[in-house]
Amino acid sequence: MQPLKLPGPKARAWIKRDSAVISPSYPRGAPFVMDHGKGCEVWDVDGNRFLDFAAGIAVNSTGHSHPEVVKAIQEQAEKFIHISSDFYHEKWILLGEKLDEIAPFEEAAVSFMANSGTEAIETAIKLARYHTGRSNFIGFTGAFHGRTMGAVTFTASKPTYHRGFYPLMNGVVHAPYPNPYRPVLERRPGEDYGETVVRYIEEEILGHILPGDEVAAILVETIQGEGGYIIPPPGFFPALRRLCDKHEILLITDEVQSGMGRTGKWWAIEHFDVEPDIVTAAKGIASGMPLGAAIARKSVMTWPRGAHGNTFGGNPIACAAALATIDLIERQYLENAAVVGRYAKEALEKLAARHPSIGDVRGLGLMIGVEFVKDRKSKVPHEALRDRVVDLAFERGLILLGCGKSVIRIAPPLCITQGEIDEGLEIFAEALTLAEKELM
Repeated sequence: MQPLKLPGPKARAWIKRDSAVISPSYPRGAPFVMDHGKGCEVWDVDGNRFLDFAAGIAVNSTGHSHPEVVKAIQEQAEKFIHISSDFYHEKWILLGEKLDEIAPFEEAAVSFMANSGTEAIETAIKLARYHTGRSNFIGFTGAFHGRTMGAVTFTASKPTYHRGFYPLMNGVVHAPYPNPYRPVLERRPGEDYGETVVRYIEEEILGHILPGDEVAAILVETIQGEGGYIIPPPGFFPALRRLCDKHEILLITDEVQSGMGRTGKWWAIEHFDVEPDIVTAAKGIASGMPLGAAIARKSVMTWPRGAHGNTFGGNPIACAAALATIDLIERQYLENAAVVGRYAKEALEKLAARHPSIGDVRGLGLMIGVEFVKDRKSKVPHEALRDRVVDLAFERGLILLGCGKSVIRIAPPLCITQGEIDEGLEIFAEALTLAEKELM
């Protein structure tokens, strides 16, 4: 397959203009200047076509510019665009009712609408402190929860997110996330590694650092995203739920990336048969419109009027897009994510059998991680190989994103077909073969 000539002249011109006026803090992954998209396909300003296996960081759940989502946005925009959270509107209430219906706990759910995932996390942190009257938290290494000050304190995937911003929010202690491929704690005989981590929390953190009755909540990604698309062992969440119940600690699951059908269920936590107290959502909730939500048990959402608020929360256009998105996921894409996700994972496992640089393939639904290593015995991460695969795939018309130390995430729109998976993985395999010849 011949590589595209990238970036093209129009893209180069726009990138030059961008560098003059946009913050250099944005971690641009490729010289891609988008012109338009449809479903799982996108085109740049020079007319080059790409398959999108990143979905705007797992955001474009229904694909690019789904006509039903576009229609919902247009119809709402013709009525009104904004009224503020000082008043009421129909779409906001309807969305709250729908989130109550699909929330991952039996108790009635009450939602606070925000503009992003990091704001949903901030809401959950504040609510936990208010409801419990406690001020301390437990988070996990490898986590990514956002970049605002409270959320970035919990974020522990890269030191660059903290550099230059100390002191961070106080009261947060981190435990190792239970990574079955790279365990850091010693298991006892017969112990699930997830149970090992929870035992560490109880014995070492609650036993030596934080009194259990002063911990407001444990905040955890159900599946780690930025940290490497890591799925915890089956014993982790049941043990964590028991620990929280024992000490009356709230369990907050961050489903900003893993929720809204991406794993083949509404919420990844449903794979573990555990109910959280608060769940945060964003990314795929509105097909690209900026919207986040902290969804809590009604018995937890106890703060009074004025305790927390925002100007754009419950934005009518974002709510309209979310309602259309949820309807599409419910009717079509929840099942498609499960079926096509299994197909993609099996295809990647077959690819791994031919490429020893792939140390692990893991995933649920359309949230799949491929980890690259220098050799399978040592499991030393091969970051350079991962980065080269991403670049070579981009040159051939496939958009991928890395995560963790040496992982590529496969997170396409939930509407992707098996044929598009085949097309994308053909490019992926060619890029990997070329990268191995260069670097192995």
